[in-house]
Amino acid sequence: MALASALRLFPSSTPHLSPLLCKSPPPFPFNSNRFSSSPFPILNQRSSFVTAALPDSADEQTVVSSDSVVSEDDFNDPRVIVSACLVGVFTGIAVVLFNNGVHEIRDFFWDGIPYRGASWLREEPLDSVWVRVIFVPACGGLFVSVLNAARNAVSEASYSAKAALGSVLKALAACVTLGTGNSLGPEGPSVEIGSSIAKEIHSLLDKNPQTKLSLLAAGSAAGISSGFNAAVAGCFFAVESVLWPSSPADSSVSLTNTTSMVILSAVIASVISEVGLGSEPAFKVPEYDFRSPGELPLYLLLGLLCGLVSLTFSKLTSYLLGVVDNLNKDVGIPKPVFPIVGGLTVGVIALAYPEILYWGFDNVDLLLESRPFVKGLSGDLLFQLVAVKIIATSLCRAFGLVGGYYAPSLFIGAATGMAYGKFISFAIAQSDPAIHLSILEVASPQAYGLVGMAAMLAGVCQVPLTAVLLLFELTQDYRIVLPLLGAVGLSSWITSGQMKRKDVKGTKALEDGNRYTIQQPEASDNTTSLSSAEAPPYFNNLCEVESSLCIDDSSIRTKDLEKRIFVKEAMRTRYVTVMTSTLLTEAVTLMLTEKQSCAIIVDNDNLLLGLLTLTDIHEFSKFAKGKSLDSKVCWKIEIHLSQLVLLVSEICSSDGAKCKVPWTATPTMDILSAEMIMNKYDLSHVPVISERVKDCRGQPIGLLDRECISLTCRALATRESLDFDTVTAIVE
Repeated sequence: MALASALRLFPSSTPHLSPLLCKSPPPFPFNSNRFSSSPFPILNQRSSFVTAALPDSADEQTVVSSDSVVSEDDFNDPRVIVSACLVGVFTGIAVVLFNNGVHEIRDFFWDGIPYRGASWLREEPLDSVWVRVIFVPACGGLFVSVLNAARNAVSEASYSAKAALGSVLKALAACVTLGTGNSLGPEGPSVEIGSSIAKEIHSLLDKNPQTKLSLLAAGSAAGISSGFNAAVAGCFFAVESVLWPSSPADSSVSLTNTTSMVILSAVIASVISEVGLGSEPAFKVPEYDFRSPGELPLYLLLGLLCGLVSLTFSKLTSYLLGVVDNLNKDVGIPKPVFPIVGGLTVGVIALAYPEILYWGFDNVDLLLESRPFVKGLSGDLLFQLVAVKIIATSLCRAFGLVGGYYAPSLFIGAATGMAYGKFISFAIAQSDPAIHLSILEVASPQAYGLVGMAAMLAGVCQVPLTAVLLLFELTQDYRIVLPLLGAVGLSSWITSGQMKRKDVKGTKALEDGNRYTIQQPEASDNTTSLSSAEAPPYFNNLCEVESSLCIDDSSIRTKDLEKRIFVKEAMRTRYVTVMTSTLLTEAVTLMLTEKQSCAIIVDNDNLLLGLLTLTDIHEFSKFAKGKSLDSKVCWKIEIHLSQLVLLVSEICSSDGAKCKVPWTATPTMDILSAEMIMNKYDLSHVPVISERVKDCRGQPIGLLDRECISLTCRALATRESLDFDTVTAIVE
């Protein structure tokens, strides 16, 4: 405060240039005494930091911040390596049991039809197969509805029951979904099985928060490596899906030690998978060839095509999820009905296109023409299968059937690549001899099919390195790497700008919107209201497309905590306040002194006007410098001489969006509601007001940001864990 007082008593002595000499800057709508005749033009400014009454959670926030220091001893503990090995062992066993369960259900319902193939089923008369084709997927939807209802019942039980029984029931639902032929895949559930096992082992053996994310990565790697029998691809999948998205927010991850854990878990799970399921790859690699480097532009064009198909796939899934959600909320159709309708729809589609049914990777082998004595599919039929498979898979996901998007993505990529390869071969063969396209040697359609599989997987699931390594590991052919990199890179680039990884916790909260009402204060003149009934926009969310890509490492417990914690327990009670007439340099100095990245703007009655952030100041500074480069010399001089007396009002009025507060919180809100609305408006700081007075504006009493929300949740979770461990120790 000494500095603030000094600035108030000794303002800048830099004189203002006369408006007769140079054109003055444009006026600002805020009340400002910058050009006052007083020798001290900023006498009525007020800037300070405010310390409000500390809630009970203040001490917890202080305590929790001390555990942000990472200790290498946490990863050198032998229990960490033992935990990673156990994750690999149990994940490998669980994935073997899961796949065997799918095979048993498939054999029971389909009576050997999958071994004859979709081509045989296509040639059979409809009157002899239509009952089985339609009603087997529908029966699968019926069983999934029952299992989903059981999962919802478990969600009302204790936390331990949610974690254990919920994962088991979801795996059983995936078994039934896939065993009855519905159009999804097993690799996503395999990853979720691995991550669930990692969470349980962490809670039982390790209990170190610094190693939890590493164990989750190990579980994900084990799931993919055992599902595809590809350990290298599993390791890269863990990096792309778990470590890279989480590392900026979680600095406690030691990548060197985590890599060791991931490799151990992936190798162990892959070995167990080979013992239990055989050493054969997930699908048979057909005979293919590469003719010349001149084909590379054709592979790049295939990557562009796969990127567009991937984007269509993701958008259709997000759209249908919204449609089904509206049918449930607005029309009142019960949720248990949707899986049955989804299975019935898949069965009807399969009457005309039996290749869309999930029978392992046999149908992918059919597309790649790697099965002996089986006639290949025509190019026009392959294009039809691309569209039909996209529709069927999106319907299965939207209607609540359980499974992953990896296998469908590979199927769609194989069909796209094969159709593209056959079209290229036909176009070159039928070209005009005057154009001399016949001299261009192109590879077989199988080569384009393999590259299309990787490009589609990268585009849909945003795991380009995993896609490249998976196909390279299965083909073991270095010649395929260059076409793979080109096609995968372009496909991933097309979809990366249209898809984002949204926190699965927020997604789950939005899905539970029919059972949970967002608390919010009334709208004010400087805020924008958010209706709790407003439907979320249909964005392309990776967590909606493939939930295994967004592992909720905070678990359901954090979500329950956020419902029970109020804003008054999590908000910062020490914050900076400034007025519109405050010097900008003084505002920045106070932020630096208090280690705050923003300041609350108030009027003379201490009523909220807006929020000033360092980002706003930085952008204004760059704008002013750019303006000075394009203006006359006298304007440059005025900018230079008036830097020390810039006011908060000037930066706020330079852009209508700056300093605006689209939403404010109240002390009695729960932080889950606050965080959901912060995500809606992409806010990092929210003022907390006590009550609304004087034209619905309130007096600020605190500041809520994402860091204090995280710290409060961790503090209370730690306290509850300590209480539980203490009681357990006493009982034992």
